[in-house]
Amino acid sequence: MTSFQVVHGLLQLAYIPPPPTPKPQPTKSMPSIAGGGCGRLFAAHRGAIWWLRGRQHPPFSSLAGGGSRGDAPHLPVLIVGAGPVGLVLSFLLTKFGIKCAVIEKNVEFTRHPRAHFINNRTMEIFRKLDGLAGDIERSQPPVDLWRKFVYCTSLSGSVLGSVDHMKQEVFDKVISPISVAHFSQYKLVDLLLKKLEGIGFQTCFPSEIGDSAQDLGLESKILMGHECTSFQQTDEGILVGVSVNNGGRIREKKLHCGLLIGTDGARSTVRELAGISMEGERDLQKLVSVHFLSRDLGRYLSSQRPGMLFFIFNPGAIGVLVAHDLENGEFVLQIPFYPPQQMFEDFSAKVCEQIIVKLVGWEPADVQVLDIKPWAMHAEVAEKYIGCNNRVILVGDAAHRFPPAGGFGMNTGVQDAHNLAWKLCLLLNGVASPSIMQTYESERRPVAIFNTGLSVENFKAAMSIPAALGLDPTVANSVHQVINRSLGSVIPRNLQKAVLEGLFSIGRAQVSDYILNERNPLGSSRLARLRSILDEGKSLQLQFPAEDLGFCYEGGALVTEYCAENTQKAEKVKHFKRSSEYVPSAKVGSRLPHMLVRARSASSEDVFSTLDLVSGDNLEFVLIIAPMKESYEIARATLKIADEFKLKAKVCVMWPQGSADVEMEESRSELAPWTNCVDVEEVPRAPVNSWWEMCQISRKSVILVRPDEHITWRMESDMVRDADSEVRRVFSHILCLNSHLV
Repeated sequence: MTSFQVVHGLLQLAYIPPPPTPKPQPTKSMPSIAGGGCGRLFAAHRGAIWWLRGRQHPPFSSLAGGGSRGDAPHLPVLIVGAGPVGLVLSFLLTKFGIKCAVIEKNVEFTRHPRAHFINNRTMEIFRKLDGLAGDIERSQPPVDLWRKFVYCTSLSGSVLGSVDHMKQEVFDKVISPISVAHFSQYKLVDLLLKKLEGIGFQTCFPSEIGDSAQDLGLESKILMGHECTSFQQTDEGILVGVSVNNGGRIREKKLHCGLLIGTDGARSTVRELAGISMEGERDLQKLVSVHFLSRDLGRYLSSQRPGMLFFIFNPGAIGVLVAHDLENGEFVLQIPFYPPQQMFEDFSAKVCEQIIVKLVGWEPADVQVLDIKPWAMHAEVAEKYIGCNNRVILVGDAAHRFPPAGGFGMNTGVQDAHNLAWKLCLLLNGVASPSIMQTYESERRPVAIFNTGLSVENFKAAMSIPAALGLDPTVANSVHQVINRSLGSVIPRNLQKAVLEGLFSIGRAQVSDYILNERNPLGSSRLARLRSILDEGKSLQLQFPAEDLGFCYEGGALVTEYCAENTQKAEKVKHFKRSSEYVPSAKVGSRLPHMLVRARSASSEDVFSTLDLVSGDNLEFVLIIAPMKESYEIARATLKIADEFKLKAKVCVMWPQGSADVEMEESRSELAPWTNCVDVEEVPRAPVNSWWEMCQISRKSVILVRPDEHITWRMESDMVRDADSEVRRVFSHILCLNSHLV
């Protein structure tokens, strides 16, 4: 009898099954899982028993094929929210063979630009979404039109300073195979919809879907006008209540899913229904976002002072202009406001046009205000990402809300989806334990906490500019609070508004031409302070290569005990470095470093990135080794054990520059009978001489890379005594197959 059978038998004897659970009916009397009540101990224990009874039938595996409840059609994965994060996740899951659908409460996609900066890591992910990154590069505005932040008294007035955020190494693609991008969110959604259509997805509107609760064939569909209003746990998943808006006629329906994914934004309904709270700072600032067009203004800025962001300070108005597309004259103006004295309703299209004219310095003939939205700036992270027995998962803005300083919001969300997708696939295919879902939270939540702090620090850096000019935002906030406390219950709102705006008008006089000039000692001192902030890189920054490419998971689906640098979990970061340099590293948990390599059979011109060793179409682990005897032994064990675990794996043999083809043939014989291997030759760039030197490790090392391009295990090959046992242990740990026995 094996040890597995002994443990299995003991747990069966000790286990008292709960009374049978009646099939849930879609009624109001069904107990809700809101508030986290679904995570009961008996349910977790039952899950452990099911897993121990045999890996052929682990929890969740049946959900990939059916198991609907009542009249509710079943989906293995239901994604709530069709923003960029939800669409990226649906694309990745579909590529990996997991059936899913997306519901979106709005009846049409918003054209308000919102997020617009795509960082290096996200563009690397987009490279493998059927060429999405290339489409973005071809469609975005020319780099020279958006590489700068400009500080000025008006768009046609004095330029107080500017910052160029594009370094030469970005264009040379030294640290990444692709550059950052400037591309409006709604345009990104359009491209994602086309990519999804290419792999069989359909966008469906309520009028195109029947009224029957027996809706069939919902997989690979984006259901517009479908709002998640409730959900309840069943024996095999989640029963979701959906409100469908068909031309103003509302009807209710039920959908059943194995896993419910909340990608429904900062005001997430899924998060609220799951009873998951947010932790951090709220209401850092309230703003009005004005989306408008003006080709006249676009032409002027393109020729006179191109830039991405314009920070405008004058006695008439203050605002930040985001130039989404200068060539087509598309802009978003961000204006701070202070309720209840200033209300969103005060910002009519006419009022916004007047503010635009004050900030421009002249009146463009063709200003067209398209949309006006209020929003509040928060710095919060969800207390947890996973709920309801690992069946409800938060991703993107549903899990974290950052100030828009540095563009971390959408980028962090896309990277959340990238981390989650391969784990969901292994779970639903019965390869990994349900506990692998917890590694999504343990890996991604610390990143969100760090990015929250970084965004707040960057926001404070942005506020240092108006403070240097005599417009300290903390003073404005203090004035607002004093009025609320002293006048709020005494005088009418209109009078409060007049007092507030009168005080703000006096404050804005600090940036008048009379004060802000070199002849005025006070103005000269303030301008010198502003130049010092810009020159020292202490203003708002756009790129964070060390944090963007160099972030590292400290625990999760990783094997870290043999790497000294991972033995202690990183302490909470208190000081945030801006514009720090990225240093490539093969530390466990980090993203695989980028270096150009050449395939053995390719021409001398055919080079590609080490990131391309990891497939974008298949869920595959990659082992990178040098051509050494001990490393070949581990490689053979990796391919063998991967087969046992029903995983796809590939070996990459990294050869020094100048290796002959005849030398590379050695790997074929060493790895026989396995053929899923590739020989590549280093193409290093000065000052490093080899891949191993760049990674700061020896050629004796073996590196195992996960499907999301993060290093999950690293070992010195001569330290492995029993390759089969060691590799089996490594995969068991990554897949969390031992977690239920702890």
